[in-house]
Amino acid sequence: MVSWFHFDKRILKHFSYSLMIQVIPLFILSSYLVYEINPHLFTKQMVYYGIAFVVFIVSAFIPWREIIWWFVPIFYLGNLVLLLAVEFIGKSILGAQRWIEIPGLGVTLQPSEFIKVSVIMMLGYLVGRTPPPQEGYGLWDFIKLSVVIVIPFLLIAKEPDLGTALVLLITGYGVLFVVGINWKIWVSIAVILGLSAPVLYGQLKPYQKKRVADFMGKPSYHVKQALIAIGSGGVEGKAKEEATQTQLKFLPVSSTDFIFAYLGERLGFKGMMAVIILYILLIFNLLYISAKYAKDYLIKAFASGLAFLIFVYMGVNIYMVIGLAPVVGLPLPLFSHGGTSFIIFAVIFGILQNLIAFKDYNRYNSDSKITMQTKDFH
Repeated sequence: MVSWFHFDKRILKHFSYSLMIQVIPLFILSSYLVYEINPHLFTKQMVYYGIAFVVFIVSAFIPWREIIWWFVPIFYLGNLVLLLAVEFIGKSILGAQRWIEIPGLGVTLQPSEFIKVSVIMMLGYLVGRTPPPQEGYGLWDFIKLSVVIVIPFLLIAKEPDLGTALVLLITGYGVLFVVGINWKIWVSIAVILGLSAPVLYGQLKPYQKKRVADFMGKPSYHVKQALIAIGSGGVEGKAKEEATQTQLKFLPVSSTDFIFAYLGERLGFKGMMAVIILYILLIFNLLYISAKYAKDYLIKAFASGLAFLIFVYMGVNIYMVIGLAPVVGLPLPLFSHGGTSFIIFAVIFGILQNLIAFKDYNRYNSDSKITMQTKDFH
């Protein structure tokens, strides 16, 4: 019988440790900046890290390859039900109805965050069952896979939360791009989007149009203060006491959406470039994993999905801060202060590590014995 110790040892042996090592500098630098901004927020950040670590461990040890056939469809449909429930029993905060309050606990749940995980899982599950042909999926298969992405996209956009909806849309279609869709379909989509852009703009809410107008014209107050902070940091950055944009509260939400501006004020151009390079290396590593396990569509979907999630969050947040994109409520991934984002990424990282660790295992059983394929013994 395989003991629990031996069981754990085999799992840990096959982890992708490079992924885990790459996120540590982001955590350390983020914690350092959050502590300078507000020690109380730093304490909360440590709590979030602790919860995220527990969630990561749990996610990494669940036998996903054994339960995915029934768990994924239920999880996906359950998330859709929660998104629908937001319309009827959702709690409205600052004019947006995105949260469900859990009775008796005073805790709010944002279903749009969890749907990202379920969409990636659902795509991996469906693609794994019916892999693409050599020339990529055709139109009919593309439409069927698109339904998985478009339904939650529309529900989230209606809340309204266009930023999160677009992240989901780009991530979902990014996974399909990596998995393989016939190139003619992508060309057709690009042409259709180009021709329909004026119509799509007309469907935006007034405040969303204002963000676009601010982006095209004069920058908003938030962006102005962010640019001042980054500019004052120069190449080397400034001492904490001299970082007046943040210390005197001119820079709004400096620990969350605009933490990149405080990074520029404190550590200058060198600090900002170092963080961007860390993200690029992490994204390339995820895409490498996706290519390395090209025939394992679960790993391919999760690795590429995580890469696109990080890329979109990072790109939009940084472009927003420097005035090259409209201001939307998207945090800097694995960096901005906040609990939900860390937990969601911890879940995805944990599942991906599990799928990699059990790449050469063909089954689990109830008492945790592992039967390995013959090739693993040679």
